[in-house]
Amino acid sequence: MRNSRAVIAQESLLCFKMMFSETLNMPKYFKFKKIDFLKFKNKSMSRKYKINDQELPYFVTFTVVNWIDVFIRSEFKDILLQSIKYCQENKGLKVHAWVIMTSHAHFILGTSGDKKLEEIIRDLKSFTSRHIRLLLEDKRFVGESRREWMLWMMKNAGLKNSNNKDFQLWQQHNHPIEISSEELLHEKLEYIHDNPVAMGFVESGEHWLYSSARDYYGTGKGLIDIEFLS
Repeated sequence: MRNSRAVIAQESLLCFKMMFSETLNMPKYFKFKKIDFLKFKNKSMSRKYKINDQELPYFVTFTVVNWIDVFIRSEFKDILLQSIKYCQENKGLKVHAWVIMTSHAHFILGTSGDKKLEEIIRDLKSFTSRHIRLLLEDKRFVGESRREWMLWMMKNAGLKNSNNKDFQLWQQHNHPIEISSEELLHEKLEYIHDNPVAMGFVESGEHWLYSSARDYYGTGKGLIDIEFLS
């Protein structure tokens, strides 16, 4: 428990430092697709936690309740990946960058179809929650020694939240931040791909399997099809 709290504190401090740090210079390995950011220069900063413009990409974060380290297991990561791919193929989801960490995931997302981005995100998180719950409730699933504890934590979180019935995997908020400038885009790309490095999991971003870093570095193909931005 002490080590778990230390990890949570370390990740929280990391997020605070990186979200409010000065914008880093853009690495040479980034690939680009032009966006007319001048079109959106008059957007109010008070709108940054709402999805107001379906034409723009958004930086979003999915966080597990109580920062539980769900995604240390490949079975759970695979459910999230399957949900993302389904939304890409059937709901018009565009994934521009991503990383899955142990207790949360960061994305830059957009939409190319008639379905609104907030609706796609809702469906994506709902699908992931349902299927992870089914796996946790399966007593034959012996790959997770924390199964009963995780179920208790998530059911308890659901009972305390009027938006849920008796189970909650994800924290309610996504903190969508409108990517309305190239400067902000470069900052978020850097933040996403440096997350595993800053946590000490790998020495270089492209070595983390569950991210789009290798796509942007040009060293390989990631697990999810992405559309390059900038």
